[in-house]
Amino acid sequence: MESKFLQLLQEGKCLVADGATGTNLQQRGLARGMPGEVWVLEHPEQILQLHKDFIAAGADIILTCSFGGTSVRLEHAGLADRAGEVNRRAAQLARQAAEGTSVLVAGSMGPTGQLLKPLGPLEEQVAQEAFAAQAQALAEGGVDLLLIETQFDLTEAAIAVRAVLSVTSLPVVVSFSYDRGTRTMMGVRPAQMAKEMESLGVAALGINCGRSLEDNFKALQELRNVASLPIWFKPNAGLPTLDADGQPTYTITPEQMAAEVPSWLAAGAQIVGGCCGTSPEHLAAIAQAVKRVSPR
Repeated sequence: MESKFLQLLQEGKCLVADGATGTNLQQRGLARGMPGEVWVLEHPEQILQLHKDFIAAGADIILTCSFGGTSVRLEHAGLADRAGEVNRRAAQLARQAAEGTSVLVAGSMGPTGQLLKPLGPLEEQVAQEAFAAQAQALAEGGVDLLLIETQFDLTEAAIAVRAVLSVTSLPVVVSFSYDRGTRTMMGVRPAQMAKEMESLGVAALGINCGRSLEDNFKALQELRNVASLPIWFKPNAGLPTLDADGQPTYTITPEQMAAEVPSWLAAGAQIVGGCCGTSPEHLAAIAQAVKRVSPR
């Protein structure tokens, strides 16, 4: 059976992906420094409610709370041996939230948090096995597609894509974070990413997180100039400032973010949403802006 996600992309539908997971969970009580995956097991009701809030705001796609779900990254939380359980449960919670709707579930897969050898301690084979195991668990939990997101290193992203495609036939989106303006922390530009990733069999290319809305838009324009695949675009709600308690605060309002949506779509983004700082209120404004530009 053909993937609903691929069908929508082929029909040219503009889709709304959800907002931030981490910053919203922190607003709801998740301690800073604690991965959201802990709450998948300990406070599933909070994860479920955030998914429902984004669906109510107009999301067509929600992301599982599994960004840090590789066994490599979960080691710091003492959950490495429960990685499969964490990812299956994260997928099941999102699937439960989407029940009775047409909302799709994307399995979120972030970087391992370690650099590959020789720059860091991580063996390529270990990374490959960790990504494959995570993808398998997310697929078992019922996701519709897999999102390899917030990537910065071409080698690690390629390992992740190949690992995913070795264990599932689900569509794959790969999204990079250009946190140095229009370059990643490893110096990768959008054009380089497109050249390397399009050959691997992914369904769409993406930009998420990063820096300011302006910087992310420049990255989007560069990516569109070279990419032949649909584009996924989830920028931060601007850059954070620190309040009196040292907590990050995002000052871009829902109205300000929504005002940029027509430019994103005109520049070639087909799936839009938000990353850090993007609340359900931001997403509702984004969804309304998408409907005005591209009635569905």
